[in-house]
Amino acid sequence: MNTEYEIRILEINKEEFIKKIISMGAKHIGDFDQKRYVYDVKPINPNKWIRLRTNGKDTTLTIKEIKTDTIDGTKELEISVDDFEKTNLILENLGFKSKNYQENKRSEYILDDIHIDIDRWPMIPTYIELEGLNEESVIKMVNKLGYKMEECTTKSVQGIYNYYGYEVNNIPNLNFDMEE
Repeated sequence: MNTEYEIRILEINKEEFIKKIISMGAKHIGDFDQKRYVYDVKPINPNKWIRLRTNGKDTTLTIKEIKTDTIDGTKELEISVDDFEKTNLILENLGFKSKNYQENKRSEYILDDIHIDIDRWPMIPTYIELEGLNEESVIKMVNKLGYKMEECTTKSVQGIYNYYGYEVNNIPNLNFDMEE
């Protein structure tokens, strides 16, 4: 499994943040409406799961595992698939029933080889995710953006929802209709 080097900064102002990174030379990759199914592995392990995700352009099937609560603590094994719904049917036929469906909106940028994702999820404030090739490059970007490491978190999406008082695994259909 590959190591992800990522960190998140919660509660950002999206418009101000975009102005800032564009002025620094960030390249806009695109805006995406993402959807995903999440499945338990067998046997169930709360720190390991299967994710089927699409952004309308690319679809991936991933095994995610949180080894530690650090910048390099998440491992993943990912492949591209070409059909979101058929892959879900294959997984269901193999005995994997999704425990929930999730949606989010993502704006993707690249600056200095760091992927900067501005994520909007239902019911919680917008946050950014910084992902790079190594821990040093991610920390360097945190500083370049004017943040301190104490302002960052390595929490997963589930951990962020917990921080705001929600248990994401108990929300079978996490979508933006919930906010209306």
